[in-house]
Amino acid sequence: MVHNVTSAGRLLDLLPLFHDDFRVQVLVTSTGSSAFQGGIRELFRDLQLPELPWRQALSTPVDLAVSASFGGEIDLIQGNLTVLSHGVGYTKRLGKPGAGSREPGAGSREPGAGSREPTFGLSPEWLLSDGKPFADGLVLSHPEQLERLGRICAEAVPAAVLAGDPCFDRMLAARPYRDRFRRALGVRRGQRLVVLNSTWNPEGLFGSGGQDVLPGLLPRLTAELPADDYRLAAVLHPNIWYGHGPGQVRAWLDRARRGGLTLIDPVHAWRQALLAADLVLGDFGAVSYYAAALGTPVLLAADGAGLLDDEAPLAEFVRHAPRLDPYGPLLPQVERGIAAHRPDPAPAGFVTSEPGRSAALLRRHFYALMDLPEPPGPASLEPLPLPPYTPGRTTAPLRVRTRVEGTDLVVERSTGHPPGAAGDAHLAVHEETRHPGDLDVADVITRDGPADDPRLGGPGAWADEVLRLYPHCSTAAYATGPDTCFVRGRGHGAFLLAAGPGADADPAAYASALHAWLAYGGTVPARGVVLRMRTAGGPHPFLVTPAV
Repeated sequence: MVHNVTSAGRLLDLLPLFHDDFRVQVLVTSTGSSAFQGGIRELFRDLQLPELPWRQALSTPVDLAVSASFGGEIDLIQGNLTVLSHGVGYTKRLGKPGAGSREPGAGSREPGAGSREPTFGLSPEWLLSDGKPFADGLVLSHPEQLERLGRICAEAVPAAVLAGDPCFDRMLAARPYRDRFRRALGVRRGQRLVVLNSTWNPEGLFGSGGQDVLPGLLPRLTAELPADDYRLAAVLHPNIWYGHGPGQVRAWLDRARRGGLTLIDPVHAWRQALLAADLVLGDFGAVSYYAAALGTPVLLAADGAGLLDDEAPLAEFVRHAPRLDPYGPLLPQVERGIAAHRPDPAPAGFVTSEPGRSAALLRRHFYALMDLPEPPGPASLEPLPLPPYTPGRTTAPLRVRTRVEGTDLVVERSTGHPPGAAGDAHLAVHEETRHPGDLDVADVITRDGPADDPRLGGPGAWADEVLRLYPHCSTAAYATGPDTCFVRGRGHGAFLLAAGPGADADPAAYASALHAWLAYGGTVPARGVVLRMRTAGGPHPFLVTPAV
């Protein structure tokens, strides 16, 4: 039973527990109770399972009904009902649901009301119908939640089942593949991946309590963090993504995306991004806590004051987690957040009391409710898939600083003018820049794509055209792959650039390094030359040979 895409994410974790069992027919339905209906149709279409309209679902006898939300009239379902959390246990205080709707947050959200509001998922307002528990199973991930349940709603304790956290178990199982997830995001050697995340509340980082912190923070991150040292990605709560619409979110964040930010699929790829991250900039949502449980440094930019159950472990984490000052210089805070981090074992300890065992415990619980013997063989969850290759792509103009010492070069690129940046400056502009006037003043014009793209006539023809169209431009660079580039310098000829042993940098950075070296009088012999570019904290040698 799907309340919205957020809750559906947790239900998707559970489907493998019913694989290969011909006795079980899985049906799907949407309760229609959430204001965030976007994405549900697409999700159901991809599942290719029979869908029941909600009213038909309520009148259809079933052996087991599973929900990851209390949204909708789930107490009216005709069959055994079990409910799971769709986050890190039950942590937030949310207003009493409207009659019949059980829509989280339907009650008062007035300032100061937080301490009087019930704890979502653990209080009588959410768990009882006519004074009695309506769920046959209330899945909890840790005894701490059971203790709070006993204090808040003792009537529901008999229905409680300690069964771990399948979401976190999938992350734990995928930890050995961290480097693969980093490569999928185009994170290069020496780069740090910074992941921003926001929950959906108005008080979250995306909402910032009406202070509009994020619109100013994102472009500043791309401007102040060197592009070759840092890779930026954002994980936004599905209610943000589908509530406003993916197209609207992309439009709001267009400037940051052109500056190199990648938006992560909030259903299928956020966990891989979290595993790949070197630092998470977040708020009081579950993603920040999962990151801390994985041992990843976290800086909080919004604490959701008054919205959390004070006794929840997440609230304790938020009280003590280091903060990000969104108005202060960002690079020193990011560097300090990574360097000063000391993993805290508490979040991992409170996310689940049964690490790696949720599949077995949940299957046992589900099949007991269906009064069926479990299938033979161990219960298991699907491995997290390897996401599509999504390298960083910056089309905003890059301010480049270079220092040349023989064949050694230091290169630093960013979309802004970081204070204290040293070196000779030039402007590198991607041909797909939003503002065509940028190309008129560019020293280096870049493009990326297959060398055999018939629309461009090949790298050589493209470079000739660029130098003809833009007289100010000295260097045209066409990145033909993740490690190769074709470059034509005005008055210098054409060259092929290829990464050397151990090198792993953006080919456009190699082109800027060559541009600076040629400007200092460098010449490329017929046999070629190896230049050593230093960026992202390390050396990246690359070979320059004359193009035939």
